[in-house]
Amino acid sequence: MQKAFPIAVIFAILMPLAALAETGYVTDNLRLGLHQASDTSDRAFRSLDSGQELEIISRDRNYANVRLPDGVEGFVKAAYLVFDKPAKLIVAETQAANDALRQELADTKAAFAAPASTIDSLQKQLAASQATASKSEAQVFELTGQLDELRGRQDQFKYSMPITWVAGAMFVCLLGGFLAGLWWIDRSSRKRHGGIRIY
Repeated sequence: MQKAFPIAVIFAILMPLAALAETGYVTDNLRLGLHQASDTSDRAFRSLDSGQELEIISRDRNYANVRLPDGVEGFVKAAYLVFDKPAKLIVAETQAANDALRQELADTKAAFAAPASTIDSLQKQLAASQATASKSEAQVFELTGQLDELRGRQDQFKYSMPITWVAGAMFVCLLGGFLAGLWWIDRSSRKRHGGIRIY
């Protein structure tokens, strides 16, 4: 029994200290009066809006002694205090976070706008180069076909001579034969007639 007494005393001493660390908020859609009197029987000297953050110094079943972020202390009805952030405050924070994300997205889009235009320009150049390459490939294919055809014709006529050469050679042969025939006739005639030309 003696051991139980000091534990109860320690517990009673630590309870108010635990309350000092709590953070509370005024509930949604409410204007709560801050009073000097501990039972809030006097006229409120300040109004607190929903979502107002405050530090709970002490509280009982009906009333709470609170301190505002600016250091002002007073009493409020404990029934209007909650320990979860009110929806109004959560919505405001969510909207602020969304606005920050939208701004970050806009900044990111702006940062990538120049590289995106460069990529688009390079893609267009690549498409034009591919079209030119395809056209050149078709021309190479066509020229290769023509070259193969010319090589085939060259192989077909590699032992033939041009007609002008053949005609020239025939003319030279005919002329040489004619002149050789005249010489032979002249020589035979002179030999028969004792070396005298009779014509």
